[in-house]
Amino acid sequence: MSIKQLSIVFLLMLSGQISQASIQTDSIQWLSWEQALDAVAEQPKKIMIEVYTDWCVWCKKMDNQTFTDEHIVKYINENYYPVKFNAHQKEVVEYQGKSYKFVNAGNSGYHELAAELLKGRLSYPAIVFMDEESNVIQTISGYKSPMQFMQMVTYFGENRHRTTPWSTYKKSFVPRQMLIKHDQNQEN
Repeated sequence: MSIKQLSIVFLLMLSGQISQASIQTDSIQWLSWEQALDAVAEQPKKIMIEVYTDWCVWCKKMDNQTFTDEHIVKYINENYYPVKFNAHQKEVVEYQGKSYKFVNAGNSGYHELAAELLKGRLSYPAIVFMDEESNVIQTISGYKSPMQFMQMVTYFGENRHRTTPWSTYKKSFVPRQMLIKHDQNQEN
């Protein structure tokens, strides 16, 4: 955002024409790794991590198509601490008493935490779902359309993975927006 755009947003906020809540629900409120771990320690909630790289075309497509869907944005912001984790970042990261760092491998490299979360399968984008105690539930690699992602995020977010096989859940899944429209049509 440019300085001019930021100035306009600031002035509108001061005048009360837009609220902080409306800004926060327009996009996923991505946190750093440390912020998510601090937040989950204070108020338990699941963590969802997008492991990406700057050069990954499918990561950018997922950012532009899937992570901008209003229903996904709302669901993630309400039910998860979302983290974007660059698999090529150089910063040391602490997790479960261990320090993870960047490993230089010729012209490229990888972050040890990305390798740990992805079980050595460095494929991007990858989504890692963690429980309220910061333990990995499941890692899923590859681009996901908004519909595919909504299935996944609700499957883990609603703890369906504990009682329902994925294949059963996937067949019975009805998107929330369809349910909302159906309920509205029933009222008319």
